[in-house]
Amino acid sequence: MRLWVCIALLSIVLCASADRPAIVRAGEFVRDAAGGAWDMLRAYRDMREANYKGADKYFHARGNYDAARRGPGGAWAARVISDARENWQSGVSGRGAEDTRADQEANAWGRNGGDPNRYRPAGLPRKY
Repeated sequence: MRLWVCIALLSIVLCASADRPAIVRAGEFVRDAAGGAWDMLRAYRDMREANYKGADKYFHARGNYDAARRGPGGAWAARVISDARENWQSGVSGRGAEDTRADQEANAWGRNGGDPNRYRPAGLPRKY
């Protein structure tokens, strides 16, 4: 709930100087952010379902790519979710700084419009 309140307030602040009414742009930002969060969740669920060794970078890039295509709100949500996930995982997973760096590289690649298939491992089912 706090996340949505923060999104709403940030949206209004960011859109205050817009040529369109602030509430319209804020609504679009919130809609994009919610959709981007959904895209990230879908990529995570697909990663868990696939359970395919070496495919995590692909799903990181795909989730960020899909979210960022929604617009500024989606890109913002992807960045917040990715950073929070990596900060949490780096202390818990035990995979180390190198894995975290590689995950963040895949996140940024997808968020900046790069093709997620760059990270797609051979043999991953076409469903994903």
